[in-house]
Amino acid sequence: MLKAANFINIPSAVSGGGVCLRPPLPPRLFVRQRRAPPGRKKNYIFQQAAGRGRVSGEGQRKGRGRLPGRERRMESVVFIFSLIDCCALIFLSVYFIITLSDLECDYINARSCCSKLNKWVIPELIGHTVVTVLMLISLHWFIFLLNFPVATWNIYRYIMVPSGNMGVFDPTEIHNRGQLKSHMKEAMIKLGFHLLCFFMYLYSMILALIND
Repeated sequence: MLKAANFINIPSAVSGGGVCLRPPLPPRLFVRQRRAPPGRKKNYIFQQAAGRGRVSGEGQRKGRGRLPGRERRMESVVFIFSLIDCCALIFLSVYFIITLSDLECDYINARSCCSKLNKWVIPELIGHTVVTVLMLISLHWFIFLLNFPVATWNIYRYIMVPSGNMGVFDPTEIHNRGQLKSHMKEAMIKLGFHLLCFFMYLYSMILALIND
């Protein structure tokens, strides 16, 4: 049995001024605003329409403060490349230390030692400079400032080689004025520096992969 409250009375031309019963109009789309739960500042607007789901502002707020997917992937690639490059620089530092130790113990002569070491001066310079530029482009300022002095020293040392010398390591001067000990000390400092950078790159790479 239908309730009279659910119908609207309108005059009917067919019944000669009688009463025609018409059902109510279907529900329209509506927007209502909820009060924010205690402890939150913003209100969230819920939209409901004919059984459809609710759209809230909370999902948009969760995405704030995160980098886009492409930037996160590029950050992961940068640290993976830096980690591989740092491993190569660690092996080069160990190779320099071993070769200079052989020269110090007279296992090899000075010319052979310097020719071996000079072949790896430019690869070391390029590897370290590339990582420094990558950190500058990716806006990792702390790591860039940490690598910049070492990269600058490598470039300065290569540029300031005298014209008559064989290279950075010259057999006629390596035994003079304690150059052998200074080269050995420099190689050990670089080894420690690259080990520190290795763990920094490893931690940053894991963090970037987790965020990705």
